[in-house]
Amino acid sequence: MRLLIAAGIIASLVSVASANAGTATYYTTYVPSACYGYRDEGVMIGAASDSLWENGAACGRMYTVQCTGPTNQGVPQPCRGNRVTIKIVDLCPPPGCQGTIDLSQEAFSTIADPAAGKIHIDYIP
Repeated sequence: MRLLIAAGIIASLVSVASANAGTATYYTTYVPSACYGYRDEGVMIGAASDSLWENGAACGRMYTVQCTGPTNQGVPQPCRGNRVTIKIVDLCPPPGCQGTIDLSQEAFSTIADPAAGKIHIDYIP
């Protein structure tokens, strides 16, 4: 039993240590997308910023995303304590892109209060 507990603790520390910090916003129009055109890829999706896009290589990449805190004082505790796994289906182009990952509204709502608009996140490929 102790071995199982120790293994669980180590696994959670490794996943936290390998997480990348960033920010997330959300969007509501999902098609067409830069990766899949008019093909519906569901609602647990996101758009990659230039830092993740890699000339389209990000298409189809899966990320597990967790809210870590607010970016403003409007919603002081936006996080819901959940994680969500999303698929990159689009590019969030500059200068309009305000986050590392632009999540679908459904994905954002899973991890944070949409009233926050923008949150700090950890994301794991």
